[in-house]
Amino acid sequence: MPKYRSFTTTHGRNMSGARSLWRATGMTDEDFKKPIIAVVNSFSQFVPGHIHLQEVGKLISEEIQKFGGVAKEFNTIAIDDGIAMGHSGMLYSLPSRELIADSIEYVINAHCADAMICVSNCDKITPGMLMAALRLNIPSVFVSGGPMEAGKIKKNDKIIKIDLVDAIVHGGKSKKSDDFLKDIEYSACPTCGSCSGMFTANSMNCLTEAIGFALPGNGTLLATHVDRKNLFIKSAQTIVNITEEYYKRNNENILPRKIATKESFENAMILDIAMGGSTNTILHLLAAAQEAQVDFKMSDINKLSKKIPHICKVAPSTSLYHVEDVHRAGGVMAILGELNRSNLLHKKTKNILQLNLDETLDEYDILSTKNLDIINMFKAGPGGIRTTKAYSQDFRWSTLDRDRKKGCIRSCEYAYSEDGGLAVLYGNLAKNGCIIKTAGIDKKNYVFSGIARVYESQEEAATAILNKNITAGQVIVIRYEGPKGGPGMQEMLYPTTYLKSMDLDKTCALITDGRFSGGTSGISIGHISPEAADKGMIALVKNGDIIDINIPKRTIHLNITEKELSYRIFKEESKGSLAYKPYNRKRHISSALKVYAFFSTSADKGAVRDYKKISNI
Repeated sequence: MPKYRSFTTTHGRNMSGARSLWRATGMTDEDFKKPIIAVVNSFSQFVPGHIHLQEVGKLISEEIQKFGGVAKEFNTIAIDDGIAMGHSGMLYSLPSRELIADSIEYVINAHCADAMICVSNCDKITPGMLMAALRLNIPSVFVSGGPMEAGKIKKNDKIIKIDLVDAIVHGGKSKKSDDFLKDIEYSACPTCGSCSGMFTANSMNCLTEAIGFALPGNGTLLATHVDRKNLFIKSAQTIVNITEEYYKRNNENILPRKIATKESFENAMILDIAMGGSTNTILHLLAAAQEAQVDFKMSDINKLSKKIPHICKVAPSTSLYHVEDVHRAGGVMAILGELNRSNLLHKKTKNILQLNLDETLDEYDILSTKNLDIINMFKAGPGGIRTTKAYSQDFRWSTLDRDRKKGCIRSCEYAYSEDGGLAVLYGNLAKNGCIIKTAGIDKKNYVFSGIARVYESQEEAATAILNKNITAGQVIVIRYEGPKGGPGMQEMLYPTTYLKSMDLDKTCALITDGRFSGGTSGISIGHISPEAADKGMIALVKNGDIIDINIPKRTIHLNITEKELSYRIFKEESKGSLAYKPYNRKRHISSALKVYAFFSTSADKGAVRDYKKISNI
């Protein structure tokens, strides 16, 4: 029978010194009979749009205490991508994922906590916590702060939903008045919560549901709604339940590595493809799979992308629907329900509720459940009041969106497209693969050929777009922005959004060894592997080259002869120590970023550390 970690070390020695220190925090003799559950908080506190972590942490901690556990809170770092976007701060975003995972491991193991509940929201925080949970393999539950309500403006006597990407798009248009831009900026992020579209934070919070670490509703229930408070409380109760299930009844099936099997990872990826989620999730699932010691690779994602239909379309791929609308249509459970009816999911996977997929969907899919409380939860909608106060309103829709033919969530029969919302492309430009979010592309652009315009940094490309140096029919190539070359693999939200500002998003393509924000749409291809700094072919592209992109065939090709390719390789390698490095780029690289670059693997492996470099320790 497993013993509480907080009572003994992994070697079974008595922790009398640790007990004395715990007692100094107010623990009683009775408390020492209970599990110590770490409440891991990490919200971005700088932005008013995010929930105050102290309030949520206190709520969860009090419920853990009531339910029979001992709660101890700690925080991780939290980089807000909205603030880090568009300048050198974005170099730190992806590397912060590794620091978050490490910091959780350090605190949990140093203090021998028995279990943890991870309270997250922003882009790299949920993945970092997921990596830590799989690395530690102790009872774990995930609960996000929830998405914000969609912004709304009145235009031509019509209410239009908007988000932060709209603010950037309109900001790049010179003819827009200052008053209009101020209205957009003020309205784009009206409440607390993560961005209102299916960007990276919301995509990851949906995926934790699919993997089985979060309760139904986690990814789509609004941060402002009182039901989000109920979800925090139920999550707190669940972590105490599964902790006792493991330590008192020796049930290992609730441990992270038992829940996160290869089949669970595939279910999560299937969900992502079906809803056209952020391409960043691919990086994070690949990274998490390695911590889980699960054989889940880009090749698996490639196979799935060819057979999963696109059945849920959400901003930024459409202006009609935001995450609040996905929730009204039944949320993640409804998407999984439609996929399950077409036998596209692994049914034997289990979650923290200790239910398999069929059992979970019977209870939580709005088309099958008989539970009126579940129906009521999915009726939770936006209050329409500008606020930074969490769970402060109780508006409910009178009806749900059950229309599986023309609604937000479709049945597979009436899918938006037979191809899913994400695809993996291969070719001489991306021998190890690259990623495109097809959900945001017009079908007429599924086959595209263009003339290369090459830039050695995101900043250089963004300046070229704003200065109108890009014309229709071109392929913008941004290189040396990968995990090593950046370093840090910046998001390219500004170049792709400025293409929208210049009305070039449907007539130009952009390819990069960097990555994209979940807010990106258009012909945007990222994660090109190998990256330029790792001798990838993208380093050899020249202005004027023709690049062919074929989404149906899943190919990306640089049109040069083998003879020309050999010559370019020879010329590059003749540079010696300057080979496969950006030409004349001025960028300060800190020692911390250099360490990340040294250990980082390529994007096709999740941009995680290469542990082979420390295998002799």
